Amino acid sequence: MSGRGQRIPVLVLTGFLGSGKTTLLSGMLGDPEMGKAAVLVNELGEIALDHDLLRHVGERTVVLPNGCLCCTLRDDLSESLRELLDLSERGEIEPLERVVVETTGLAEPAPILNTMLADPIVSAHFRPEAVVTTVDAQSGSHSLHRHPESVKQAGAADRLVVTKADLAGEEAVAGLRSELRRINPGAPVLRAVLGDVTLADLLPPSGASAGAPEEVERWLAAMDVHAAAEAHPHGDEAHVHHGDVVARAMLFERPLDWTAFGVWLTMLLADRGEDVLRVKGLLDVGGPGPVVVNGVQHVVHPPQHLAAWPGDDHRSRVVFVTRGIDHDAVEASLAAFQRAAESL
Repeated sequence: MSGRGQRIPVLVLTGFLGSGKTTLLSGMLGDPEMGKAAVLVNELGEIALDHDLLRHVGERTVVLPNGCLCCTLRDDLSESLRELLDLSERGEIEPLERVVVETTGLAEPAPILNTMLADPIVSAHFRPEAVVTTVDAQSGSHSLHRHPESVKQAGAADRLVVTKADLAGEEAVAGLRSELRRINPGAPVLRAVLGDVTLADLLPPSGASAGAPEEVERWLAAMDVHAAAEAHPHGDEAHVHHGDVVARAMLFERPLDWTAFGVWLTMLLADRGEDVLRVKGLLDVGGPGPVVVNGVQHVVHPPQHLAAWPGDDHRSRVVFVTRGIDHDAVEASLAAFQRAAESL
């Protein structure tokens, strides 16, 4: 299991309080593909309850109590992943094929992803697979407008799942789906009743990671379609709004200086990382293929340098989903970095 090509995928299941995460996970555990999966359940309070509602998976269920998987629980998450790996390698549990981390309703996905990328042992054996966010059809719209955590969870998702659709009217479900598409145009919006969504529905195609080139291409294509239908055009770009949440695609005709872009993105995330809900892109940096960029809030996955472009369009394209950020100022700052790099 030491090779990066064989790393164990980790699916992060998040969603606001009462949005149906445990019900969805319970349904997932009935899928044969989940037979060799481990589950990490993070719960608030002194008494853990949600893990008792899941189908029995024995030693492969771990409870992370009393927190929201923020900084204070990163060590617990890292330790739990290491312990699961050790049990698997010693043969005390079946070989692990996947790990699911169910967060509390107040958690944000970024610290979980950061733990997997920052811990050298964990990152050598585990890889982020996808962020799946549940949204309650009955109260999801209210949560999105009242609770910043809910918006961050939706904005960071690779897959959005509308739950309790049978309890809400079709008009309410359609309105919520439209609202979620405005927040996160690149994430498919699924519908679930009592957790009746298969694992395959929740994962990137062919087992690819959420940052794989084909997933980034799908995000960019979804953004283009959404922008054409709902956005206010602005040159070659488009942006869509949900309150102060903005999804915007940036298109660059000329190659980007990779070093300048890296410094610029690092500075942006250092200053406003909490408000950069998602960033995905394909960058032309002058090589035969693009660099794949994928990040959630202040956490950026290791960039992938591809040997060739996946399509005929070789221009750099980046999608940002942000909150309360002036995108014109952001674009101007990037242009300034690029001009400075070209003048050297």
